[in-house]
Amino acid sequence: MRITLSSIHINDQEEALTFYTHTLGFVKKQDLRSGDYRWLSVSSNSESSLELVLEPNEHPAALAYQKALYKDGIPATSLEVDNIHKTHEQLLAKGVTFKMPPTDVGSAWIAVFDDTCGNWIQIHKQN
Repeated sequence: MRITLSSIHINDQEEALTFYTHTLGFVKKQDLRSGDYRWLSVSSNSESSLELVLEPNEHPAALAYQKALYKDGIPATSLEVDNIHKTHEQLLAKGVTFKMPPTDVGSAWIAVFDDTCGNWIQIHKQN
């Protein structure tokens, strides 16, 4: 058994696709029409078997959950980076808004930014 899909609720699939591909550098993995929505996922590269599904927050429970996490400042997910300080600087240069700059929390460095789609996203680098 292994994890191949993980979802994040977003408020606009096209906006999310642009942010996650152009700003964060992910590649579009799947883009299939499913009724009024799309099965839309991104991955760190074309060979990766792990996909982040950009899930519409249209269900009332999904929207409430997403809004509560955002209001409370809780990241919806965490992404590992090789160099947190370099990644932070690169994302700042692209206009990304950070809630928390790189911070040493003992076992790792973390930073938290706004994905423009209704989520706080944490990046981390293990010590």
